[in-house]
Amino acid sequence: MTREEKKQAVIDLTDQVNNTANLYVTDASSLDVESINKFRGLCHKSDVKFQVVKNTLLKKAFEASDVNYESLYGVLTGSTSLMFSETANVPAKILKEFREENDKPLLKAAFIDSEVYLGDEMIKELVNLKSKEELIGDVMSLLQSPINNVISGLSSGGSTLSSLLVTLSEREEN
Repeated sequence: MTREEKKQAVIDLTDQVNNTANLYVTDASSLDVESINKFRGLCHKSDVKFQVVKNTLLKKAFEASDVNYESLYGVLTGSTSLMFSETANVPAKILKEFREENDKPLLKAAFIDSEVYLGDEMIKELVNLKSKEELIGDVMSLLQSPINNVISGLSSGGSTLSSLLVTLSEREEN
């Protein structure tokens, strides 16, 4: 790689890390070509960008970024690849699914909305993270629950109230 190509690679990586809220740093070394292609296919199918990077270029991109990635510098050893996603838990689900049949890729770290998750054991926690849409759905159902209770109470109370009024009006007529 020439010096100009390296500069351009750092610029491109900086743009990518600046424009994503969910970044996974993995180690996919020792996967054969067939396995890595299968993994890339899973990523592509789930709208996750997978990219193998050089640690030195990634560190320079982190340093040039608008976001503070210092906590990830320690994992920039050995083979490194990145997973970029719009949804926080999708890369973790891909890793978990793929590792049912393979030993790698290992999770080195994840940077999710400025929270850092270090180590491969964090996959279980990351899989259980809810997406923005799931959280909005949960909030909506929580907000609807009291309203539904009030409407239900009024509906059942309304029929009781109306039958009480009918009974009282019949008594007055007699």
